Amino acid sequence: MKKYGFLISLLVLALGSIGFAQDAAAAVGTSIGGGLAAIGAGLGLGLAAVGVGLAQGRIGAAAAGAVAEKPSLFGTLLIYLVIPETLVIFGFLVVIFFQGAVK
Repeated sequence: MKKYGFLISLLVLALGSIGFAQDAAAAVGTSIGGGLAAIGAGLGLGLAAVGVGLAQGRIGAAAAGAVAEKPSLFGTLLIYLVIPETLVIFGFLVVIFFQGAVK
């Protein structure tokens, strides 16, 4: 049952998002498609942030070990740590572009 827990929670999230989209559509005064676009934009940004957090955790751990051995690598490794953050910025831009679909 443990290995199916993720799939079950994903199914509940998918089915629940339809209800949330209907509430969002009623609040904004648009169709259910606009509500689903808003839910999709939020999920896109949230999943991008989770992925970046996981990547930065591993990169940060490796960078800390490398800087402990050779402090001159700090600048280069700082750039490697910042590069994945651009994914969240792109996710934020997608949310801004989807706002036009909600209205």
